[in-house]
Amino acid sequence: MEISKSEQKRRQKMLEQLVEEACGLPESLIRQLPLREEIRVLLGQAAAMKGGTRNRQVKYVTKLLKNEPMEEVYGFLVARKGSALLEKKAFHDLEYLRDALLSEAIERQREAEANQVDFGEDWPSRVVAEMAEKLPRLDARAMTSLAWMYARGRNPKYSREIFRQLRAAEEQQKRIDAGSKT
Repeated sequence: MEISKSEQKRRQKMLEQLVEEACGLPESLIRQLPLREEIRVLLGQAAAMKGGTRNRQVKYVTKLLKNEPMEEVYGFLVARKGSALLEKKAFHDLEYLRDALLSEAIERQREAEANQVDFGEDWPSRVVAEMAEKLPRLDARAMTSLAWMYARGRNPKYSREIFRQLRAAEEQQKRIDAGSKT
């Protein structure tokens, strides 16, 4: 899936918020962060700064972390500061999936109109296949049908229903994962 510029900016902003949270930790916890030593030193320096200097340091650290896997850091911060940060990330991920599906459906509808071909309710979706891979409990047929209905009339209730079903599938997956860990 190609990531749009606005999605890249949202992800950058989320990473920046993560760095802000890490800067707010005590020095002893910053040293325990699952990051390279160089990054931990920069975070420690940023924690001692104020105002614009701190903002520039946070942006610099964010730039350094742009291509790093951050799941361990999210896990570390969730264990220390609560789950709000992780929940916000999960919410944005679901929004991204929904928007990608709707964009694909709209594009398919435009192609079908241009080629004077019927755009049916059971169209093959690459995005739905990726969603089903991440969330096996997801009803793929319902997703393509809802996206088709949205593309035809742009009614926001279909967009909300897609999001609701994505969230429900994610919750089911979390319960299954939690049950298999015990």
